[in-house]
Amino acid sequence: MDPRIREHAQVLADAIDLDTGDNLIIKSEPAADDLVVALYELAGDRGANPLAIRTNRSGRAIRGYLRAADGAGVEFETPAHEQALVDAADCHVVIRANENVTETSDVDTEVNSDYDKAHSPILDERLSDRWTLTQHPTPANAQLAEMSTEAYENFVYDAVLKDWDEQEAFQEHMVDILNDGEEVRIVSGNTTDVTMSIAGNVALNDTNTHNIPGGEVFTAPIPDSVEGEVLFDKPVYQNGKEVNDAHLVFEDGEVVDHDASKNEEVLTSILETDSGARRLGELGIGMNRDIDQFTYNMLFDEKMGDTVHMAVGRAYEANVGEDNEQNQSAQHVDMIVDMSEDSRIEVDGEVVQRNGVFRFEDGFEDA
Repeated sequence: MDPRIREHAQVLADAIDLDTGDNLIIKSEPAADDLVVALYELAGDRGANPLAIRTNRSGRAIRGYLRAADGAGVEFETPAHEQALVDAADCHVVIRANENVTETSDVDTEVNSDYDKAHSPILDERLSDRWTLTQHPTPANAQLAEMSTEAYENFVYDAVLKDWDEQEAFQEHMVDILNDGEEVRIVSGNTTDVTMSIAGNVALNDTNTHNIPGGEVFTAPIPDSVEGEVLFDKPVYQNGKEVNDAHLVFEDGEVVDHDASKNEEVLTSILETDSGARRLGELGIGMNRDIDQFTYNMLFDEKMGDTVHMAVGRAYEANVGEDNEQNQSAQHVDMIVDMSEDSRIEVDGEVVQRNGVFRFEDGFEDA
């Protein structure tokens, strides 16, 4: 076993504070079996109770189920046995490990949406526990990133196995700026100019906890405050399909118009999932400069330096201030804007990032 796999498992176990007596659910795919083994070893060392199950959002099994259910006209309901399993758990590790990144591409988009809605209460429960999400490097994900298998493995482990204390200190500058601010404006070229209130909400420093790798600072917009338009110039890979040039227009916080140059119907299906899917649930700022290339994997791409991302759908409860509304949805779909050129982030009218350079970094005045 590659020794980095055991290091990766250690990072995951620490992220969820795995301890004696914990009931741990590991959701994974067969390609990540070595990482699952390493987690089981750590669970044994710490006296926890691990249970590995398949993830229900990728792979041949879920594709077969969804297509069969569609053909039979099944109306999805929240499965009580899965709900009970998650209710009984203390902590969760979700591992992405694709054997075919387009396996579910021939599942109807509305079927995917209905399935997500039925499983929303299960997701709510998992997010209320200790949890983390990560990627195990596989040839399929390497191919999607247009990298060799070895190069992709090195890319993943460089992003995961790093000095997280140093990264946390760097990101804390941006946390302070957002927590002291009330309004954010994102401008990129002639295609993106959007404002939103974050007043009273909480910016969080994402390092090595819920997402492995971390590397972003994120908060939640006030749901009805978002105004303007955004062109997400990086592709979105959703349900095995690539959505290009997703363009959203917001009025009073809601998407009132949208289009895309490729697979617009996927974007439409996301937005029509429920009323909350037409509102923003997250604003994130990518700050992990070890993630230096786009890989069609949002777990990494949203952390990439010189980017911002916005998610339609669910807001994380931890971001929402005590007196503010939490946007609710069965969806949480991140989309990315490149901020490396002709771009700026403003907080309360003051530029805090210009062309990818933060005001607390050398070179900001010349950016």
